Amino acid sequence: MRVLAIDTALEACSVAVLDTEQPADAVHETQAMVRGHAEALMPMIARVLERAELDAKEFDRIAVTTGPGSFTGLRVGIAAARGIALAARKPAVGLTTLAAFAAPLIAANDAVPVVSAVDARHDHVYLQVFGAGGLTLVKPRLLNMPEAVRAALGGPPRLVGTGAEILARAWPADEAAPVSVGCDRAPDIQWVARLGAAAPESTSPPKPVYMRAPDAQPQDASKLARR
Repeated sequence: MRVLAIDTALEACSVAVLDTEQPADAVHETQAMVRGHAEALMPMIARVLERAELDAKEFDRIAVTTGPGSFTGLRVGIAAARGIALAARKPAVGLTTLAAFAAPLIAANDAVPVVSAVDARHDHVYLQVFGAGGLTLVKPRLLNMPEAVRAALGGPPRLVGTGAEILARAWPADEAAPVSVGCDRAPDIQWVARLGAAAPESTSPPKPVYMRAPDAQPQDASKLARR
């Protein structure tokens, strides 16, 4: 299976082409960035396709991260994935950033719990907890720090994601410390591609996973009075 993978959810713009028959030969590119994904993504896709000597119609599916993450970044990646899928008449699948962060750790050792956390700001994180065999113990949710720490306890875990260091700083002193604390600011795009290849095919297009309303809200004072 050939997969085109896209990630613009967090602090990077990333694209990969994976052929599951030759996984070691995956072609990929990543640029760290907080903003500017819209300008960077399509040229990056073109470069990766050129290096892979493929075009969009030669893929079996497109995989894209759906969040949680930046509102603007998510829209950029998902819109591109849906557009390419529509033009190429190929399926597109969505994957959470939490699962993408956790995947390489679970693959390396599925006996030690993994807590995947994305910084949601304002003393909150988006969190998912994986147990033995990669089984989800705590489904993706938005939690404040005390709630997140309580959800993560239950055996020294590995922490990963943009919220990992924040969670580690809030860790109780009387609990066994986390086995490891990752500092990656975005998922590994090659694992987004691998998860995309393994994901069940969906008949509905990928949609953003926001988990909460945007910080920017209309101000009542700015509304015009109705006549």
